[in-house]
Amino acid sequence: MSAKGIFTGKPGLFIIVSVLLFIAVIWSASAGTAAVGVKDMMRVAGSALFPFLNIRASEFAHTVFVALRLPRILMAVAGGIGFAVSGSAMQGILRNPLVSPFTIGISSAAGFGAASAIVLNMGVIGSADWFVVTNSFLFAMLAAFLVYGIAKFKGVHAGTIILSGIAIMYFFSAFTSLLQYIAADNQLKGVVHWMFGNLAVSSYQNIIVVCAVLLLCVPVIVKQSWSLNALADGDETAISLGVNPRRLRVMILILSSAITAIIICFTGIIGFICLVAPHISRLLIGNDHRFLIPFSALVGALLLLAADTAGRTVISPVEIPVGIVTSFIGVPLFLWLLLRKKTGIE
Repeated sequence: MSAKGIFTGKPGLFIIVSVLLFIAVIWSASAGTAAVGVKDMMRVAGSALFPFLNIRASEFAHTVFVALRLPRILMAVAGGIGFAVSGSAMQGILRNPLVSPFTIGISSAAGFGAASAIVLNMGVIGSADWFVVTNSFLFAMLAAFLVYGIAKFKGVHAGTIILSGIAIMYFFSAFTSLLQYIAADNQLKGVVHWMFGNLAVSSYQNIIVVCAVLLLCVPVIVKQSWSLNALADGDETAISLGVNPRRLRVMILILSSAITAIIICFTGIIGFICLVAPHISRLLIGNDHRFLIPFSALVGALLLLAADTAGRTVISPVEIPVGIVTSFIGVPLFLWLLLRKKTGIE
């Protein structure tokens, strides 16, 4: 392939977004209230990667990069990949660009789980330090299984999954509102802060758990790309091509929910990445899930990392939670999608 061919078409788009993601990593690593620039960060990275070159980096720069900024960068990249992959897969099985794992009540259930841990100091499993994480994850997965259970009575079709998800979303939102109503001031502050979504509390331990789930779930979703393409033309077409729509929907529903739940339980509610990233990718690269899913992963990582970096630098030293930043981006696009949508994925 010629050099011109590499930088045009789908390969060119992958290269461009990868370069933008690399630039965003450099920007995020060097931007912030601490006076540590690009050169300092490059020295820290160089000293870690190439110790035999005897590259000297200041202890202050090393602490800022390794302890504060690198965990946020890694969680933003991993979280963006997970949100985007789960969003594009959910839109594929439901054949609707306006849906995401959040549509089926994952975020509302996770919010209730976190609120119950903060307000009632009660956890399903684990120690008190892990109540928020375990509660939010387990209730998020409970929402997914409830949606499947309700939809199963009417057939596991796109419409029944969406309507079941909306019912579950309002159900858990009502209980969360009740907990907020009875919460003390400090508890209410904790619940609201968690629901904003924030990457500031990211740790290497959390990142390892998230990456482990991604490594287990994402390859399985990518492997179903051809089946998702077949489903795009309707259940009857998919069945004629040997695809079981019901089994595919259940598989993607559970895998996407697990990915979303594991990210949310460590970061709080970060909305719209799973909606925005797949749609931007679809506009650029088309509907073929063989390319759409990996391209969405890159776009999701880029968007979440850029949103987090902007949130902590735009009005520095005040930090805007990344969930608020992504909402500013996502709400206008969602309304635009709603106004232009007719049927199917456009």
